[in-house]
Amino acid sequence: MKSLKSLIILAAVFCLTTTSSFAAFKADARTKRIPEGTLFKIEFLQPVSTFSGSTGDSFTATLLNDQISGASVVLPAGTIVRGSVADVKTAKMFSRGAKLYLDFDHVVTPTGRQIPLDMAVCQFENIYYDGSLYKNLGYGEAVKNNYQKGVDITVNATKYGMKAGESAPGIQYLTAPVCAIGGFIGGVGYFIGDSIADMFRRGQDVYINTGDVLTVKLLTPIDIPVY
Repeated sequence: MKSLKSLIILAAVFCLTTTSSFAAFKADARTKRIPEGTLFKIEFLQPVSTFSGSTGDSFTATLLNDQISGASVVLPAGTIVRGSVADVKTAKMFSRGAKLYLDFDHVVTPTGRQIPLDMAVCQFENIYYDGSLYKNLGYGEAVKNNYQKGVDITVNATKYGMKAGESAPGIQYLTAPVCAIGGFIGGVGYFIGDSIADMFRRGQDVYINTGDVLTVKLLTPIDIPVY
């Protein structure tokens, strides 16, 4: 009977001690929130591309700007951000460019905790509506660019003719039209020639090189434990 009472007392003491310790731990464990919409500047530590990369490839980057909550730096510059390639759409003929989808997995806190991330790139040369990164979309975009380059050739040639005629009064009435016609012919030739070439041209790949800096945006808030 005494043994049973002793066991009950020991069990009660153990439960009280464990509960107190857990409560003390919870009381000491606090978090600081980094809100949705916060911008991170990250520097890539290895290259990622649609040319040599494939779905599932992992990458590591470092945070370049301190993340501050209140008066505390909760994620200092140099913090590790890890992610992977979510998908790759390879470049194809007719100038259809590749697309790169990135998935940011987690950030490693100063205490070693891995906090899941939901982020998206918000600053790159071109970002598609689905969040993918690209260099060029396809043939329609290529033709539009060729047209603009053809117009630029005509305009620049006309300006050159007008400037050349400034040396002698009245001569620009001759040089300007001649250069304008020549520029027009050259512009049309460029437009037609490059548009035909773009039918057989492979689109551009997406490259993120070591040391490249991207701006990413936090899509959902994260809570960072501080002690």
